[in-house]
Amino acid sequence: MLGFLPPVVRGVIAFLLLVVNTLFWCSLVFVLALVKLVLPFAAVRKAIDPVLNGVATAWIACNSGWMRLTQRTQWDVQGVDDLAYRGWYLVNANHQSWVDIFVLQHTMNRRIPMLKFFLKQQLIYVPVIGLAWWALDFPFMARHSKADLRKNPALRGQDRETTRRACEKFALVPTSVMNFAEGTRFTAAKHQAQGSPYRHLLKPKSGALALALEAMGAKFQSLIDVTIVYPDGVPSFWDFLCGRTTRVVVRAREVAIPADFAQGDYVADSVFRGRFHRWLAGIWAAKDAEIDALMPPQAAPSDTAAAKT
Repeated sequence: MLGFLPPVVRGVIAFLLLVVNTLFWCSLVFVLALVKLVLPFAAVRKAIDPVLNGVATAWIACNSGWMRLTQRTQWDVQGVDDLAYRGWYLVNANHQSWVDIFVLQHTMNRRIPMLKFFLKQQLIYVPVIGLAWWALDFPFMARHSKADLRKNPALRGQDRETTRRACEKFALVPTSVMNFAEGTRFTAAKHQAQGSPYRHLLKPKSGALALALEAMGAKFQSLIDVTIVYPDGVPSFWDFLCGRTTRVVVRAREVAIPADFAQGDYVADSVFRGRFHRWLAGIWAAKDAEIDALMPPQAAPSDTAAAKT
């Protein structure tokens, strides 16, 4: 509707609508979270958590509203119509930009239970929204370097315990546990530094997925593997707000999770860990081939990793 306006004007309007929308719904989240904090009983949590998720779902729906109002993005989405809005899902996607989160929320909202992300610990300090993530029980994970882990192996147990506690809460209400297996946004520099065997992807990190499966057992009915492609270049968040994202391509597919993955010990059992790595590597190889097919013929990996991220 506002597509005739200059991009910067659209960006300002979209940003203001995002801020107003966030402040309004977050105020309700904080009130409900305060009740949950004052009355820390399982029955209270079980009653309030669906309401909190409903508020977050409304926030996402309103975000989709201002996106339609200010943007003329062409959305090419397949594989979401047959998903069921019930039960528990493990969701995995490639990661290129902050825009990915809005894309996932826009395409998955009210098709599957609310997405709960594994977040970097530092994001809890993001004004307003950081507290909202905390109130909604999003797990905040510390990032430890390999050097830190060698010096103090006990640090590995911190994220495992964080995942276990978060998943105990997720088990009360149908939830979609979201993870970016790459662990960071794709850039050409990171791709080269890793020596990644994939053309369009960084190497996947399987730890968070495996720990979620270990913590929630057979709750997950399947893995939803999502592939996100920006055929005309990866947008920055500001570009997205300004409506400069001309096309977004999303492909989703359900992948069966081997039954024994819910009982394995990823940390202590090297044989199980190897099987899990091979399973995820197979998914990643298929995703890489799919991205290759969805990108314009002339696009190179560096094009999909625009410095604008």
